[in-house]
Amino acid sequence: MDDSVFIVTAEESGERVDALLARHLEGFSRSAVQRLIEDGAVLLDDRPIRKNRVCAAGESFLVTLPELAETALVPQDIPLDVVYEDGDVIVVNKPRGMVVHPAPGHPDGTLVNALLYRCGDSLSGVGGEKRPGVVHRIDKDTSGLIIAAKNDAAHLALSAQLSDHSLSREYEAIVRGHLRADSGTIDAPIGRCPTDRKRMAVTPKASRSAVTHWEVIARYRGYTHVRCRLETGRTHQIRVHMAHIGHPLLGDYTYGAPSPDKGLEGQCLHARRLRFVHPASGERVELECPLPDYFCEVLKKLGTPE
Repeated sequence: MDDSVFIVTAEESGERVDALLARHLEGFSRSAVQRLIEDGAVLLDDRPIRKNRVCAAGESFLVTLPELAETALVPQDIPLDVVYEDGDVIVVNKPRGMVVHPAPGHPDGTLVNALLYRCGDSLSGVGGEKRPGVVHRIDKDTSGLIIAAKNDAAHLALSAQLSDHSLSREYEAIVRGHLRADSGTIDAPIGRCPTDRKRMAVTPKASRSAVTHWEVIARYRGYTHVRCRLETGRTHQIRVHMAHIGHPLLGDYTYGAPSPDKGLEGQCLHARRLRFVHPASGERVELECPLPDYFCEVLKKLGTPE
């Protein structure tokens, strides 16, 4: 068992405790936090709480994280494009179409199955039994760099860097239309879409702050190649933010791109650069992977930049 203490800040006052802890406990979904609460693993003044409790500034919650249960996940010999690996972390260039961890409709063939085969029992258990090693996620149809932890200490250190934004993630995307400015920042909160729970949206209700910095790489007829840097890491953040300003990602039918769109099914989005402080050595690690074939093919179809 591992105990952690979380003190509610003034900014967090009024927030539900399950939502607050889901944000702080990297790798734990809100439903997973609710299970912890129901199991009596979250205490306030040595007393169990309700999952819908509203927090007050200064309250201190003691969370007891369970030991990692035996996982039913099956290691699978799936080839991985490993960009960096040592005894603490592994960074993989995930291909487009690969799901990060098992989920309904995707019981195996995931990045986690591949990591279990390569790393064995060394993956951290902080993220729960279905997500061993997973520090952050990228969507199925997003390609590029993703980092996993090989031990709990590395996982917690990397999670802290996600929280304080010192772990930098930079993406490249192709969006529809012409962005008039050469760069900009989108600061708009993201939450579940009020009319479609399967989608995210910019909304003031039940949302979390989200900030995306973007800059133009090249302009084409009807499209723009952009670089995006995440300051926060909300679900579908780049996809939602770019659609919010009227420039949905090419191929992203969920958030407004027409179908068909240059023959691409799924968003044209690649996690190209990753920077973090190594959890053991303290050294700065900077990694980059090239644009994948599907992305380069789309650029060819777009022709000569304007």
